[in-house]
Amino acid sequence: MSSASPVTRAALRAKLLPSVAAPPVEWRVAPGLTAYTQAVAEMQALAEAIADGKANERVWLVEHAPLYTAGTSAKAADLLDARFPVHDTGRGGQFTYHGPGQRVAYVMLDLKRRRPDVRAYVAALEGWLIDALARLGVESDTREDRVGVWVERPDKPRGLDEARAEDKIAAIGVRLRRWATFHGVALNVAPDLTHFSGIVPCGIAEAHYGVTSLRDLGFSTTMSDVDAALREAFEARFGATSG
Repeated sequence: MSSASPVTRAALRAKLLPSVAAPPVEWRVAPGLTAYTQAVAEMQALAEAIADGKANERVWLVEHAPLYTAGTSAKAADLLDARFPVHDTGRGGQFTYHGPGQRVAYVMLDLKRRRPDVRAYVAALEGWLIDALARLGVESDTREDRVGVWVERPDKPRGLDEARAEDKIAAIGVRLRRWATFHGVALNVAPDLTHFSGIVPCGIAEAHYGVTSLRDLGFSTTMSDVDAALREAFEARFGATSG
């Protein structure tokens, strides 16, 4: 008897609508740059309140000043040049960069109301980003052996094994407490891509796997355009928003 095939992330990419009547997810857009330590403190407090049934769910869109964050799997050797502040954080994943021109979406949801399944939640976040990028004219997808959302780059050299070149356009790192989520996703709109050279992003060092942005791909998309696409795609996958 053959063993069952492993479930792919794409197969898990279902909607995570609330299973019971619930208020709309609060949708907040922060002006200017948000201090990272402030964002973490607010996320943690809200996640605790959501887990206790004392607060509504929220998506919080921010930008940060240049910084690096180290996830729970980060390796010291992957911090190549600490030119910006480095923050240890409890989210999953390795090193990543945040900075102006990158849309960070912190997602605080109650998975008890939706589906208490971490893999399904991460797959839903990936699907949300893929759907939003499609609305902006960008074809993207995930890879079973790599985290994040990727785009093919036929204009770049292939790998030594003739593997096609691909660039990451969005990163994902999450944390849960009592099935309340926090941290979230980061989509590269028009950041300074040279800032990523201070780290090995997400531990992926192969030369034919890089980092890109909407601007790098030739799009003149504004942050407001991105926010509108994110909200529309979020509502289709996670339900109504307010604010």
